[in-house]
Formats: sequence, C-alpha cells, structure tokens
Amino acid sequence: MSISSDEVIVRNRSAGTFARRYGVDEGIPLDPIVIEWCLKSDELGDPPMNDATAVALGFATEDQLEELFEGAAAVNDALVPFFADRGLVLVDFKLEFGVDAEGRLLLADEISPDTCRLWDAASGERLDKDRFRRDLGGVEEAYLEVHRRLVGPAEEAS
Repeated sequence: MSISSDEVIVRNRSAGTFARRYGVDEGIPLDPIVIEWCLKSDELGDPPMNDATAVALGFATEDQLEELFEGAAAVNDALVPFFADRGLVLVDFKLEFGVDAEGRLLLADEISPDTCRLWDAASGERLDKDRFRRDLGGVEEAYLEVHRRLVGPAEEAS
C-alpha cells in the first residue's frame, strides 16, 4: 500500500482542472464540497481515481479512504473560516498523506499558495499558484499579500 503516491483534492468552488473537466465556469460554489483522489503522476497528468480504483490498485484500503475523506473535510472545515476572516476565499487545495511504520495515516503536506487556490474575497483576484501557471504576473507580490494577511507584513531583507 502506498498512500503517498496519491493526493487528496478538496474543492469548495469550481476552478482549474475541475472546471475544464466538467466544462463549467470557474468560481461556482460546490455544495457539497468535492473531495477527489488523484494519482500523483506528472507523466499521466495526475488522473482522478474513484474509490474502487484506489483500492484495486493498492493505494489505500476502504477504511483509509474513509479516514482520508474525514481528515480532508476536517482540514477544510478549519481552513475555510480561517481564510475568510482574512478576506480570502479558499477555492481548493491538495493534501498528501503517508502511512507511518505502525500503519497510521499521517498528513504530510503544507498549506501554502502553492497547494491552495486563494482568491481575494472582495475582488476575486487570484493570490495563488495560478499567478504563475496562467502567466498573470505578480507572483511574489500575491504570495506576500497572502503572507501579510496571515501573519502580518513580511520583514524586509537587509
């Protein structure tokens, strides 16, 4: 079993691959939220997997999928209001999990503008990885703005 070979994506709004895959506009609120499993493979384009595929290919057991779902939903439940209080919409994010020597599922990822889509709540401006992916410019400025909202102004380098 190799949980670290897949990733969990939590989607609160349609965006990116999800919007393209289903031919919908970006920004549509998703209710319920969508939690997806994807095979982490650049060569294959990180294809989505359903539960049966994840179990059949040995990426996770049914019990682990349930635990992944509950864990990802709990992280989302904590992050949505955290970001909202700072004027940010958490559009989606990805998490990677691993299994320790005792077989316990562990969260093994960070939360950052590289792993999340964060939009300004008032303007809808993208303050995340899409600044780079879509050649929007202002990547560093956007990341610094997220930093400012989360922890205060970044200290200037001397």
